[in-house]
Amino acid sequence: MSIDNNLKYMIIGTGGTGGAIGAHLAHGGNDVTFIARGRQLEAMLANGLRLHRPDEEFTVYPVRACSMDDCPSDQKPDVIFVCVKGYSVEGTIPFIRKVAGPDTIVIPILNVFGTGGRMQKYLPGITVLDGCIYIWTELREPGLIWMSGTIFRVVFGLRRDQKELEDKLAEKLDKIRSDLEFCGITGIVSDNIERDALRKFSFVSPQGATGLYYNTTVGAVHEPGEIRDCFSELVVEISDLADAMGIGFGEDILPENLRITDESDPGITTSMQKDVAAGRPSEVDGLIYEVVRLGEKHGVKTPRYAAIAEELRSRGLQ
Repeated sequence: MSIDNNLKYMIIGTGGTGGAIGAHLAHGGNDVTFIARGRQLEAMLANGLRLHRPDEEFTVYPVRACSMDDCPSDQKPDVIFVCVKGYSVEGTIPFIRKVAGPDTIVIPILNVFGTGGRMQKYLPGITVLDGCIYIWTELREPGLIWMSGTIFRVVFGLRRDQKELEDKLAEKLDKIRSDLEFCGITGIVSDNIERDALRKFSFVSPQGATGLYYNTTVGAVHEPGEIRDCFSELVVEISDLADAMGIGFGEDILPENLRITDESDPGITTSMQKDVAAGRPSEVDGLIYEVVRLGEKHGVKTPRYAAIAEELRSRGLQ
């Protein structure tokens, strides 16, 4: 495939999420620079980046890839997708300052809600949007991204405090959307990214919290009973929080979240569970403890989240 494209893309973090976005963009003929490290970087440079989907498999080779330490400072990408874990975001800030130009758009694609607004405070003069993704994927081994389903949707947009940039950036945002679409990714420019990002969070946070608390797979939520009820109560607590934050979903989101869960591979565990099981840092703070803090800040009761947070802290998870 090929496409006439004048946008330069950079992907910071080439695990399951960043690797999938970058592989599709590069496979579609776009100018993509991957920022990776360790064995993943070595594998990509040696053999390219392989992506497996249920409906196809392809390898991007050669790839333009480097570490943050070795990447030239004159990159000036048009778009930077930040696809690291929440606990690694802070470490990307100096690098973004180094490589970004005045017209660079940064799009964080993380599980943790509100990342773009937090990053923006440390990146004055650079436009940082917010975004979210719908995908089931993992880094199966260095150089291999494994998608467990064909759902692949990237949602991004300006926050409410950035609406003055809407006319200026409309054409560029639509070009990003078009590039994603051409490469097989459903791209959506959101007119209310806080709502859409929190809606995604209302699925991934309860799923991760439930799976971690009960030490179980997605399949356990499929069956009626205590675990499914727990997941449902967590979704409702985030919905209540959305109302208090003035973001309101405008509808009952529980049926849709249950539908997504029921259509997911029952053997899947979340990336947070995998990190905890492997003894690695995890996103437990941003995905679970932050909900309790937001509830306290906005006067919303979150008893299920509070109980799970207390239990996980007792296990030593920070």
